[in-house]
Amino acid sequence: MNTVSSLKKLSESVFIGHHNDTLKVAEQMLGDFGKRINLTGGNTAYFIKGESDRTVLLEAHIDEIGFTVTEVCERGFLRVATAGGFDLRALPSHRVTVHGKEKIEGVFTSIPPHLTKDEAVFDDIDKLYIDTGLGERAKGLVSVGDFVTYKKEAVELLGGRVTGKSLDNRAGVLTLLLVAEKIKAASVPANVVLLFCNQEEIGTRGAVTSAFALNPNEAICVDVSFGDQPGVAPAECGKLGHGPMIGVSPILSKSMYDRLRAVASKKEIPYQCEVMGGRTATDADMVSISREGVPTALVSIPLRNMHTDAEVVDTADIESAAALVYEYILAGGNENA
Repeated sequence: MNTVSSLKKLSESVFIGHHNDTLKVAEQMLGDFGKRINLTGGNTAYFIKGESDRTVLLEAHIDEIGFTVTEVCERGFLRVATAGGFDLRALPSHRVTVHGKEKIEGVFTSIPPHLTKDEAVFDDIDKLYIDTGLGERAKGLVSVGDFVTYKKEAVELLGGRVTGKSLDNRAGVLTLLLVAEKIKAASVPANVVLLFCNQEEIGTRGAVTSAFALNPNEAICVDVSFGDQPGVAPAECGKLGHGPMIGVSPILSKSMYDRLRAVASKKEIPYQCEVMGGRTATDADMVSISREGVPTALVSIPLRNMHTDAEVVDTADIESAAALVYEYILAGGNENA
């Protein structure tokens, strides 16, 4: 599986609400490896039989941020509400796809500085409109409640880096697919369940029900975290190209954290540590308190420009994350979990 081309395919696909094209792309890459487990709420898991009755859950959220149409206005303009966290400053002039009766291309309006007396401040989504160019025909093609997503082609940068939309968390989805590819060629000491969760971006909802249903012995959640760039303190981010970030937090399993670091050191896999004072703001928060509690670890890919359509990751970090998780499983996971 080519990391760059696979990541681009995942990035350019869509998963919001009932639009689940990304899952179809992931399934094509996964093939018939693993037994599919249908869960509620758009969550999907795949069971891989191991040599014992213990089950290690590998989780990555597959949904993306987007918008919901709240009003179809005159001249083909739309008003929307956010479905997920956005930096509103990044929206004007950006291209989107409206998932109406057919896919419709649009663009967020941007008033030129020549026509504004003061500096424009975009602090409310109600101040922004999407221009579809359809005029009055928009009312026949777009309905209140339709979803809207970023429209952006993923592009390979120099040095194996990729920029595009939804790399939060298609980077994590690809990590799990690469782990599965490695498992195909080996027998593993424990059952492995790959879980692709929906609705993380609107409150880590999918992880709540899915972890309860699957009831694993331990779990590793794979997500993204803040990557280094000018203006960001080193203590608040990870360096792109320096390996995945292993999370340490009061809610995460200390023994799994120690074991992941030990495996990384033994196998010479680059890694970084990410220290959090409490909540991780990922699905790990919900998985860790499922049922009577699930020992949970968090592995994150450093990412720049989070929650924009120009996110940037280093594919070497994804490959290192996959190697780390695979070697952890191959070493027996956390048998004391």
